[in-house]
Amino acid sequence: MRKGNPKDLYYALLPTPWGPMGAVAGAQGLRRVILPHYRMKDLEELLTWEHPAAVHDDTPFERFIELASDYFSGKEVDFSEVPCELPSSDSFSGMVYRAAREIPYAQTLSYSALAYKIARDSAARAVATAMSKNPIPLVVPCHRVIYANGTPGGFSAEGGVALKQRMLELEQRGKDHRGQA
Repeated sequence: MRKGNPKDLYYALLPTPWGPMGAVAGAQGLRRVILPHYRMKDLEELLTWEHPAAVHDDTPFERFIELASDYFSGKEVDFSEVPCELPSSDSFSGMVYRAAREIPYAQTLSYSALAYKIARDSAARAVATAMSKNPIPLVVPCHRVIYANGTPGGFSAEGGVALKQRMLELEQRGKDHRGQA
């Protein structure tokens, strides 16, 4: 991500095999990701409405664009190198998002296991609430957080649980394909 004035905001429109995505970044990294769902023009209107000070510039997103395209092409991708503007590491949501970023490709963790991971054993519902407000899906892989019984749980991104299930299946196919090589 480009280092600049802390008030500088950039947005990008990313073509992927699943459709256009959008992203917004500040000086510290990504602060918003919109998963494939919208038409390109509608997506641009949404991003400029949400972030009127943002300037369209793909340059700060070059690596993220490459990784997102690879991901939606079914390739195993690790977004851990992509800088993000996350809440403070002392805040509950900051702890949840950082722990979720550690969930490997094609693996899942239950809301209760994620709560345990951040030493908040009885906070599964609060973890689910934090995940529902995740502004950086895919990079903070909230789609990999599921119910303890193995069902997908909720997904607040446009496309809902059907998109979450599709992403989980994509990762499983990528993992299965890798294992056959």
